Amino acid sequence: MLTCLCDIYFGEVGIATVRILEHLGCEVLFDKEQTCCGQPPYNAGDWASARQVAGLTMRALLDSEDPVVMPSASCAAMVREGYPILYEGLAHPQVFELGEFLVHQMKVRSWPVTATTIPAKRKVAFHRACHGRGIGLTDEQEILVGSLPWVQLVRFKQGDQCCGFGGAFSVTHGSVSAGIGMEKLENIMHAGATEIVSGDMGCLMHLNGLIRKNKLPLKTRHFAELLAEAIA
Repeated sequence: MLTCLCDIYFGEVGIATVRILEHLGCEVLFDKEQTCCGQPPYNAGDWASARQVAGLTMRALLDSEDPVVMPSASCAAMVREGYPILYEGLAHPQVFELGEFLVHQMKVRSWPVTATTIPAKRKVAFHRACHGRGIGLTDEQEILVGSLPWVQLVRFKQGDQCCGFGGAFSVTHGSVSAGIGMEKLENIMHAGATEIVSGDMGCLMHLNGLIRKNKLPLKTRHFAELLAEAIA
C-alpha cells in the first residue's frame, strides 16, 4: 500500500519501496482499488466519514492473505489500530511498516550494497515519526540507514520531538505547528547534518515546506530512497 502522500507527492518513494522488496526476493502486488486509509477524518473525530473513506481500502486489503507493507508509519498505525475500532468484529489485514517488515520479517539488519558507484559521505539526521513510536517501532529504520557506508548518523538535541505536522493540526494551529518544526530544524542544523531522513512522508512534507520557505541548507529524504541507492 503506497498511501495518498506517496501517490500524490512522493512517487519516488513508491518506486524505491518496490525496488527494495524485489531486491530481497519478494513478489510485490498492488491493488489499484486501494485509496486513502481514512486517517484524516478519523483523527478529526469524524468516524462516520472515516468509515466511508477507508471502506474501499479495507476491502481491497482483505482480499489477500499476503502481508501488507507500507512506507509510512502513520498509515500503518491507522490500519493496524484504527480499523479495529472502526470495524469491530471484522478480520483485519496483516500490516507492517516497511522498516519493521525488513528487520523483523525479512531478518535484514545490514543493508546489502550492490551499487558500483558509492555516494559521497554525508551527515544525516534521522527523524522518528510519532506514529512509528505509537505502533512500537524503535530503531529499525535507523539500523538500515546506519548500515550504509556513506551515511554518518548524527544525534541532535530533542531528537524525539515531534516535527509539528500532526495532520490537520498543521492547518488548525499553523503557527504552533511551524514553531515546533522550526525548533527541530534548528537543532538538526546545529548538529551539523545536511540531510533529514525519516520513514513518514507527512513529516517530510512538513519539514521540507519549512526548509523551502526559510531557505535552509537542508534536504529531506525517505529512508527507502537511501536503501534503493545502494542497489545496482
